[in-house]
Amino acid sequence: FEGRVVKGTVTAIENDKVVIDVGLKSEGRISIREFTHGDDSAAPSVGDEVEVYVDRVENSEGEAMLSRDRARREAAWDKLESEFGEGKRVEGVIFGRVKGGFTVDLDGAVAFLPGSQVDIRPVRDIGPLMHQPMQFQILKMDRRRGNIVVSRRSVLEETRAEQRADIVARLAEGQIIDGVVKNITDYGAFIDLGGIDGLLHITD
Repeated sequence: FEGRVVKGTVTAIENDKVVIDVGLKSEGRISIREFTHGDDSAAPSVGDEVEVYVDRVENSEGEAMLSRDRARREAAWDKLESEFGEGKRVEGVIFGRVKGGFTVDLDGAVAFLPGSQVDIRPVRDIGPLMHQPMQFQILKMDRRRGNIVVSRRSVLEETRAEQRADIVARLAEGQIIDGVVKNITDYGAFIDLGGIDGLLHITD
């Protein structure tokens, strides 16, 4: 049982504790706060079936040591490993700063976002990006070490490449289109055509 996520039944609610029977010699108690944050909006009721992580079968008081947070984290890892294997993007929220980058909540699992992987260009103010759901690409993950590294930059680069291919496919010689002057040089101006740059020569 130890080190596994199992299903248990809520047998009682005692003050701020949820009492859960997972089929062991004794029941376990979990703080009600572990059920009322994150994706679970309400505390469970007596008779509900819930998934919990068995940390220890029996502690010094003879009770099972259970965790709802750890169960949620293990479920998140299972989902992320599957998505990583398929090369899928994952949704997460930047919630903190650490040395060299930021921490990202991936629905219960915590990942590291290096500063160089936040955007295509250096970002001076990360504030507007904090606590906003966004897409990330998992670069590497090691479950044994509890280590996940993600990138937002690769998602933006991929999206930009898709937009560029779409624009190129729609362009044709002789078309008249709108663009925005992006940069002016000695030999002409670079025009942003909505994701791809065109050169307007100085003689034009």
